[in-house]
Amino acid sequence: MIRTLLISLALLLSWPAGADDFRPSYLQITQTAPDRYDVLWKVPALDERTVLKLKPVFPQRTLESSAPRTAYAKGAIVIHWAIEIPGGIENKPITFEGLDLNRTDILVRLARLDGTEQLERLNPGSPVFTAVSSPGPMEVSVSYTALGIEHILRGVDHLLFVAALVMLVRGRRQLLLTITAFTVAHSITLALATLGFIAVPRPPVEAAIALSIMFVAVEILRREQGRSSLASEQPWLVALSFGLLHGFGFAGALAEVGLPANSIPLALLFFNVGVEIGQLIFVGALLAGAALLRRLTGPVSPRWSTVVPAYAIGGLASYWMFERLIAFGSG
Repeated sequence: MIRTLLISLALLLSWPAGADDFRPSYLQITQTAPDRYDVLWKVPALDERTVLKLKPVFPQRTLESSAPRTAYAKGAIVIHWAIEIPGGIENKPITFEGLDLNRTDILVRLARLDGTEQLERLNPGSPVFTAVSSPGPMEVSVSYTALGIEHILRGVDHLLFVAALVMLVRGRRQLLLTITAFTVAHSITLALATLGFIAVPRPPVEAAIALSIMFVAVEILRREQGRSSLASEQPWLVALSFGLLHGFGFAGALAEVGLPANSIPLALLFFNVGVEIGQLIFVGALLAGAALLRRLTGPVSPRWSTVVPAYAIGGLASYWMFERLIAFGSG
């Protein structure tokens, strides 16, 4: 249904990413007393010496109350230390040295003593974090909706799985049923894993997600060869089954930033809402592109226009699976 132009574009955009992780730098500030804070700074790095030249700059009169402790793990340098800010952090800007020279984002999370949290994403166009008074439900809803949208649109493996499902589906009614099944399934496991009812190690989940993309790509090729299967006849079952798996992937990403202690259900709900909005944006873009392509090429497309994207998706998913298995085994 979605032809070469659309899938090729998705593949070109996806190739540099390769995994379902949050790539921005991450600053976590945890209040431990009215004017004392624990700080965690995580910045991308190729190794212990090759680190992105970026660091937070705290307000004037900030004192370090413990020496920084540095460790390298999973492509990032992680630094822990404690600070003291006389009068507290509210309404005092935190800037980032080097942000104007790097095309990157920074996720900043402030956890207060009262259980409330402030979560913001910064970039060169919006480079300053300023702590404000405890956010209400509206601020939590907006922050986690935006986080969910950004996560799904950066989660290339999830998007390729959805794109493959759209290629496999025949008809609008079946497409609606398939996307709904995927949504319901990953919403269930996202909630269960985030709330701590189920714990699944992340590396095998990521490898299995890549395997799910390979499976759907193979089913597209089987259908093009005239070989029917349960997956091509009832794609909603595939979406439901593998959607449970993808939900664990979403939960792993959400665990990177955490949930506000006093608004866990609200934050979880709106993170999921954001994921669904992002997913609908992507599916809508695919359908709009397909409609445009049909106008240009006519209603009948050559067979290669489905086979080539299916092989490309399956090949990329295979690469991811082996890469993640190797990383898991060596780690």
